[in-house]
Amino acid sequence: MISYVRYKTSCFYFIQQVLGFRSGPKLHGWWIWHKQLCSIMENAYQSIRSKPWVKVTYALAKMSVKAFELVPAVERDLLMGDKARINIECIECCGKHLYVGTNDCFIHHFLLAEVASSKGKPGYLAQKLLHKYLGLKKPVAELRAASALERLIVLCEGLVFLVDMVTLETVPSAGGGGAKIRGVASFCVNENPVNADPFCVEMGVLSSKRRTVQIYMVYEDRVQLVKELTTPEQPCAVSLDGYFLCLALTTQYMILNYNTGASQDLFPYNSEERTPIVKRIGREEFLLAAPGGLGMFANAEGVSQRAPVRWSESVIGAAVCFPYVVALDESFITIHSMLDQQLKQTLSFRDGHILQNFEGKVILASTKAVYVLVPLPLERQIQDLLANHRVEEALILTEGAQRNIPKDKFQNLHKRILQQAGFIQFGQLQFLEAKEHFRKGQLDVRELISLCPLLLPASSSFTRCHPPLHEFADLNHLAQGDQEKVLRCKKFLISYLGEVRSTEVVNGCREDVDTALLKLYAEQDHDSLLDLLASDNACVLADSVPWLEKYHKYFALGLLYHYNGQDSAALQLWIRVADGELQDPTRSDLFEYIVDFLCTSSNVDLVWKYADWALRKDPIIGVHIFTKRHTSKDQPELNPDDVITYLGKHNQALLLYLENLVLEKRVQKEKFHTHLAVLYLERVLSLMSQSPKDEEQLTKARERLQALLRESDLYRVQFLLAKMENCEELLLERATLHGKLEEHDKALHILVHQLRDFPSAEAFCIWASSSRDSAYRQQLFHLLLGVYLDGSPPGQSGDSGELEMAAVDLLNRHGEVFDAVRVLRMLPEGWSLQLLRPFLGRAIRASMHACRTSRIALGLAHSENLQLLHDRLKECKRPVFVSEKKGCHLCHNTFSEPSVVCLPGGVPVHTHCVAQRVRDSPTKRQLTNSSKHT
Repeated sequence: MISYVRYKTSCFYFIQQVLGFRSGPKLHGWWIWHKQLCSIMENAYQSIRSKPWVKVTYALAKMSVKAFELVPAVERDLLMGDKARINIECIECCGKHLYVGTNDCFIHHFLLAEVASSKGKPGYLAQKLLHKYLGLKKPVAELRAASALERLIVLCEGLVFLVDMVTLETVPSAGGGGAKIRGVASFCVNENPVNADPFCVEMGVLSSKRRTVQIYMVYEDRVQLVKELTTPEQPCAVSLDGYFLCLALTTQYMILNYNTGASQDLFPYNSEERTPIVKRIGREEFLLAAPGGLGMFANAEGVSQRAPVRWSESVIGAAVCFPYVVALDESFITIHSMLDQQLKQTLSFRDGHILQNFEGKVILASTKAVYVLVPLPLERQIQDLLANHRVEEALILTEGAQRNIPKDKFQNLHKRILQQAGFIQFGQLQFLEAKEHFRKGQLDVRELISLCPLLLPASSSFTRCHPPLHEFADLNHLAQGDQEKVLRCKKFLISYLGEVRSTEVVNGCREDVDTALLKLYAEQDHDSLLDLLASDNACVLADSVPWLEKYHKYFALGLLYHYNGQDSAALQLWIRVADGELQDPTRSDLFEYIVDFLCTSSNVDLVWKYADWALRKDPIIGVHIFTKRHTSKDQPELNPDDVITYLGKHNQALLLYLENLVLEKRVQKEKFHTHLAVLYLERVLSLMSQSPKDEEQLTKARERLQALLRESDLYRVQFLLAKMENCEELLLERATLHGKLEEHDKALHILVHQLRDFPSAEAFCIWASSSRDSAYRQQLFHLLLGVYLDGSPPGQSGDSGELEMAAVDLLNRHGEVFDAVRVLRMLPEGWSLQLLRPFLGRAIRASMHACRTSRIALGLAHSENLQLLHDRLKECKRPVFVSEKKGCHLCHNTFSEPSVVCLPGGVPVHTHCVAQRVRDSPTKRQLTNSSKHT
């Protein structure tokens, strides 16, 4: 049923908006289709209307909001006394003055005064001032007031004439014949006149005998015909706005521009079945009674810019009191919204036959009495809708009434309605809609926070809005004890506060918002708690500490302490967690975090205080406090000497710190290099003294020691050499130290004769000469070759053949380093050349390559010399002119003697100028020269 009730409105709106049938002519085809479909749905509607649930639904639909009060204005007794046959035919209201025309040809003049009843409801008190018989036989058909002229325009017996508004006497014309228009069926006053004369009223008149519309100018004592237009059919109703006439003809409605004569057909209508209704409702806009029980809107262009309203099939009167359309039928007054086209209120009203809007005052009349339809205050209507949780209707009504409310007042009202709507939808768990309303209404978020007890800090001065925006005491009241609903509400609150905390919405209440958000995060074990505390925040420390302790969020509490400048308190708390005294699973790497925190701390005293705890717990990670510390303005540098002293009782940490200084930071200080080498040496000696030995660890320790001894040039060599003098297992390290002292013969002796490590001997030669020239490297290799050829020293056992083979391998592998002639002189005469074939072949090839390269260079030099000689000869063939008037190109002084130097291009210069230029620098001037040689 509800679908049918709304059908005619929705289908027209669909045609209008989607198919674009907006102009008059295009509506004809739609009416045929519309009426057929309506007939089908009407039958279905009537078949189910008798159902009980339908009756209940229909009854509920009659009153969605109370928009008007029906108040009696003129009672029957005051109007007609004991005359039972007198009926009201027409009414007119001008300010507080009410004029009533009756069927006995009388005009009654009343003064209406607004009064309030004891219950505060509106009311009217009518005082009868005068009544006047017009002297005709038929009823008074129409009355219109022309207040600027102090005249009433009266239609009676097809005659239009003027009556004085005060005395009700007929006004005579200037010529004495009366200001009258005859043969009139109906007339209307132009409320948007095109004439600038303030003491002139424009009027549209329908002829009762001809198919014409006449435009008159009405003056104080006369009327003047201005225009007459012919219509295609007999007009029966008219309304006038500016130059535009809206006419109800016999079979259709039309718009007619009386200035240009242009017309626009609207839609068909049968005036024999229903009385047509044509009402001006605004500038160039009209309300019409359309077939099928629709109230149609049309503007001067013949376009409907509003969706129609669905009213009764038997409507006999209509008026607009924005944002409502009021319609009158035989039994009811129906009130529809122009904003959503829905029925808002229905009032029972018997025998009604007149409904008019007089400058915002809606007046109705039955045959015996007059009533006023008083609109209730807009805010009350909106609050009634909100009380019934009709959120969308309340918002539509608020926004639609914007034009009738001052801007500042509307903004405040709109914000409050949006906030109330948001809380209603929040209570219905419609969180997306609620959030949008809160955002648009610029809600003070503390109104939302206050629903959760204890979330606001004790220092907050917030009090809820009065009158209240909602009916909830707290979330438990809202959810009626349903903890799942409470949880959903809190999740929404977390999301909403997280979105608005960085916007202007929280200006002035940042502490309240951040503290509430922290408490919600802690309670719900939310991941964003740490993000909140690690960023800029305004959480109140005194309120937050017990809350975080309650939910065992000790790491987060430490972050809060740190943000508030209490780093010592933060470290003490974290250390208790890391030691297992307090339980908080937030970070499994809390120890590493503490170390990083100390590493970046600007408080040096704090670093010295807590570094010992970290070193005792894990020296490898704890030493990062010192090794990963970076120097900046906010982070002062720690003196390495102080750190080394502090780490004296933490050997492993000390070793790692020295490695960081020497190997990573490349600090060039002898004492650090020596100290590190000593620690390496002590580590090696310690591992060598163990039983059984850990060969893997020992090998790694010796490799680190050997690498340092090779790469560093800053340690005290003699000091280290003395420490390992009696250690026969560290011969390789001793050889490296001898190499540092340029005692290469001793180093090679150890490597060749004591260790018999020939690859290491060759590697030693390469390492010892790595930063020297090729001659130095050749000298070392010749020294090694000599050690091989000299054989084992007296008193030391050894295979001389092994040394000879090592010498052969050395020559064959590094032959390019040696001086071949010198090598041949050193070799024993009994050696086979076949053994030295690789060496000799490489030496011969190198010699031949050098010879050929030198020949090529000599040839190139010879060629260049020939080219220079050729250029010189060419220059000598041309004369060079020198005179006392000609100047030197370099010093610009004139020549005093014929001795000159000729530059390429034939430019003469002084000999001493060229000599000076050659001594100072190459010539920088670029002279014109076809040859590139000088």
